[in-house]
Amino acid sequence: MSKRTIVALPGDGIGKIVVEESIRVLKAAGFEAEYVEGDIGWEFWRKEGNPLPDRTIQLIEKHKIGLFGAITSKPKDAAFEELAPELQEKGLVYSSPIVGLRQHFGLDICMRPCHTYKGNPLNFIRRGVGDTIEEPEVDVIIFRQNTEGLYGGVEWSNPSDLVYNALLTHPKFVKNFGSVPKEEISVSTRIFTKEGTERILRASFEYARRYGYKSVTLCEKPNVIRETSGMMYKMAMEMQKADFPEIELWNTNIDAQMMWLTKNPENYGVIVAGNMFGDIVSDGFAGLIGGLGFACSAQFNPDTGIGVFEPTHGSAPKYVGYDKSIVNPIAMIESACMMLDFIEENDISTKIRKAVAEVIEEGKVRTYDMMKMPGRPEVIDKGAATTQDMTDAIIAKL
Repeated sequence: MSKRTIVALPGDGIGKIVVEESIRVLKAAGFEAEYVEGDIGWEFWRKEGNPLPDRTIQLIEKHKIGLFGAITSKPKDAAFEELAPELQEKGLVYSSPIVGLRQHFGLDICMRPCHTYKGNPLNFIRRGVGDTIEEPEVDVIIFRQNTEGLYGGVEWSNPSDLVYNALLTHPKFVKNFGSVPKEEISVSTRIFTKEGTERILRASFEYARRYGYKSVTLCEKPNVIRETSGMMYKMAMEMQKADFPEIELWNTNIDAQMMWLTKNPENYGVIVAGNMFGDIVSDGFAGLIGGLGFACSAQFNPDTGIGVFEPTHGSAPKYVGYDKSIVNPIAMIESACMMLDFIEENDISTKIRKAVAEVIEEGKVRTYDMMKMPGRPEVIDKGAATTQDMTDAIIAKL
């Protein structure tokens, strides 16, 4: 049987470091694959005016599975300033390549698990009855609609007359913004479709049923964002009643949910939300399990079998120039485990997760974040593990 080919997408900054470490773990665990590197990120924006070259899209179309590190993303004006001078007259506008991947391949299902690791010194704790200290176990998976909503990219500054006149057909726009000069207006849309909403809702309910979760929590804002959040809540109620009556449907507003994170996080299991609110609530829950160094994700299209797997942290360029890398590779390694699950290499993913858990619980090897140190080069001299040290410890457990 021929080896599977994985498209490695290191991207920018620490993405290049953690992808390499995750591949080391995959090889040590017995996953046989060939890796081809895809070009993506800031370097290709600066040199070519395209952070997601067509050649990379073709690689993913061919091989279907991408292991992605991180990207640098900057505001519009800053991105333009870093563009090669010969490209600055071509009217190019930077857009996130990972968002581009999601939309090109219809990677509308995003899963972001947040699970407590026993022995992690960064786990959330709270004060209980009689001044006791409680460490609630977090076992949450967020399903985030990945291609629509505020990240859909339908935006304007100084909108055209056609767009502006369309906005003027809404009485609230006329009342609140009708006197504002058109050139002073910027508009970002929040578009939900019934098809996209149905797919993410069904994916969340099916996951809850398969893995025995008692509830699905819709985390939106239907009391204010009545058309989009309201549609999603109505569809969720109809779906739960018709197809998943044994699973409770809970409804929380995103602002209240962020407050309840530290009150009763153990009560939640499967959470589903649109793009922006799913992004927010997943980072919130990640904070309860140790931060973005432990936060992994999968984004995929179940119809095509195409998936991209990445940690949810950024490129952190300030850490790249250190003589020894100090960043925590666990989020990337866990993302690689999600990739293994997707391609049904579950025995290998289980083995890697067990090794990660054993290293964390043992507590002998901890990166700077786990030792609650600032991210500076001297943390190595103070006992913090390097990125490679953490990988080595996980491989040793394998």
